[in-house]
Amino acid sequence: MNGNRSNSSAKPSLEPPKEMKEEEEDEAEIQESEKMLHEEPFDLDELLPVIGEFGRYQKLLLWLICLPACIPCGFCAFNQLFMTDVPEEYWCRVPELENYTAEERKAYSIPLVLHDGVESYSKCSRYAVDWKEILNYSDDLDGPLAPNSSWPTEPCLDGWEYNTTVVQSSIVIDFNLVCDYDIYPTLGLVALNTGGPVGVYLFGLLNDRLGRRISYFSCLATLLIGSFSRVIVGLTIPAVYQIPFIIALELVGPNYRSFVTVMTCTFYTFGIMMLAGVTYLIRDWVQLTLYTSVPFLLYFLYLLVMPESPRWLLMKGKLEEALLILEKMANVNGKQLPDSFRRRLQQRVLAEKNRTTKRTEPTIGAFDLCKTPNMRLKTILITLNWFANETVYLGLSYYGPSLGENQYLSFFLSSLVEIPSYIICWIIMDRWGRRWPMCLLMILSGISCIVTVVLSEDAVTETLILYLLSKSMISASFLIIYPFAGELYPTQVRGVGIGTSSYIGGLGLIVIPFITYLGKDNLRLPLVIMGCVSVLGGFTGLRLPETLHHRLPQTLEEGELFGQDWTFDECFRCIPSKKSPTSSYENLSHDPSDAALELNAAVPINAGTFATGSGSCSTERTPLELARIRRQSMKRLVRQASTMDTQKTKDGAMQLTYWF
Repeated sequence: MNGNRSNSSAKPSLEPPKEMKEEEEDEAEIQESEKMLHEEPFDLDELLPVIGEFGRYQKLLLWLICLPACIPCGFCAFNQLFMTDVPEEYWCRVPELENYTAEERKAYSIPLVLHDGVESYSKCSRYAVDWKEILNYSDDLDGPLAPNSSWPTEPCLDGWEYNTTVVQSSIVIDFNLVCDYDIYPTLGLVALNTGGPVGVYLFGLLNDRLGRRISYFSCLATLLIGSFSRVIVGLTIPAVYQIPFIIALELVGPNYRSFVTVMTCTFYTFGIMMLAGVTYLIRDWVQLTLYTSVPFLLYFLYLLVMPESPRWLLMKGKLEEALLILEKMANVNGKQLPDSFRRRLQQRVLAEKNRTTKRTEPTIGAFDLCKTPNMRLKTILITLNWFANETVYLGLSYYGPSLGENQYLSFFLSSLVEIPSYIICWIIMDRWGRRWPMCLLMILSGISCIVTVVLSEDAVTETLILYLLSKSMISASFLIIYPFAGELYPTQVRGVGIGTSSYIGGLGLIVIPFITYLGKDNLRLPLVIMGCVSVLGGFTGLRLPETLHHRLPQTLEEGELFGQDWTFDECFRCIPSKKSPTSSYENLSHDPSDAALELNAAVPINAGTFATGSGSCSTERTPLELARIRRQSMKRLVRQASTMDTQKTKDGAMQLTYWF
């Protein structure tokens, strides 16, 4: 009976109602998202759509400050080509014959030599005779002085004389850097290019620790003070070009960074074109040095208007300064900085100050890129292509004045052809992919250089045309290699990968002056060498996997799998095939194992509403908060485009890269 009574008595249910359980799960999810909100570094890219990704503020800053600030790099990187002009005619100086005319001095004291089948006066030797005795003997004979080809010769012990009809002044003339000393201008270019990696490292540290403004004006001051020293100038190149580039990139939204990159390259090219005009007007090398450096003292007026990067300020916890810049940006753009963003920033900085334990993140270095076979192969190929592009591009830039009948016009045209190549490249790389355009341009550029060897010595115009075609194509391929490398390297090691490839590839800049130096004896030999390097790089680049319409790798493990199924047939596929929509987007989710796309789990933008047992409660949430919350329930998708960033820190701040 007791047993029956026990069975008949109903036990109360200990499980909560289904609605309450769902509410508790929602609350836990929101709390977890808010906890992540405090722990993750602030991403300015989520705020820029609210206050303007490319509004009036960014346009004024870009057109009036950042782009003009790139011009000094081109001026100081290439003015040496004209400061070290070598006259066509020069010969040994003989002090005893100074009372004679220039033609008589050459006829009497300089032996004739064969050069390319043509007899001409020697540039590096003279007759080794006692001119006082010979002059006295000729006076006794009362006849013209007649040289004897059997006389012994000697080097130019008393210096040289120069025909200054075209080249009126240069370092070569003032310091007699010809014959056995003609390697010294080349060593000046080597010193310039050797200082580049060192300067990028030093000013990169300054850029990260003291800010972009201090770093840029310190770099500019170093450039102007040391404008007569190639080593000091080399320390500032390309840092003086990249710091304003970084400021511009950090202030615009991701959708406009490709445009900013192309415009920065274009202004850099405009600077080189302006240099051609300045060098044509100023023929004295000392004045040229001053005209290509002193005017940039006016750039220090930018101290009054150039803002510090808000990304860097936020990274350093300087909230008030960052808010002032962001508020000014919003006001100029006709927007308003939401109070909720300001509160969220304050909470984030406060949480960072009160943090007792630092975030631990895995340390990944350059050697991690080579631990697995596929990543190792891709790293080698990317670095090889970076080396080929950068070496050939700068080598052709150095060699421009040596071709054609007018060195100033040749140099101007070699810069002018870069601009259409940037625009065409910008268009085709998002339609035809990265690999084939880059490789095809490199191969055609190399072939254009190599075929000059079959032209006759008199084909000056034809050689110049082929050179300009080659320069245009290598400029376009050089613009492709930067985003292509960034897409091939996984997100986890993108900064390390780009930095490693750019530094190793930049070693070619130390070698290329010696290759152009070979043109003193054979004008087309440097073109053939650079052409072979370009063709080799183009063919090896075909082994790289295409990145357009593919989901980009996030981790080293995904990077090892990406392109692992490459087949030889892909070398002949010019236009990449489109994948499914989900494959043509980059997955930026923190959980790479999440395979489900939950588009229906989105939270409303204006408010998040959840019910409780006593009623309903509505809590306002900003797009910044919602973007973080959605990461817990859905994959964040970003359209893959040719977004050309520089390498970044874990806080999102951009860093200097050794990239011309």
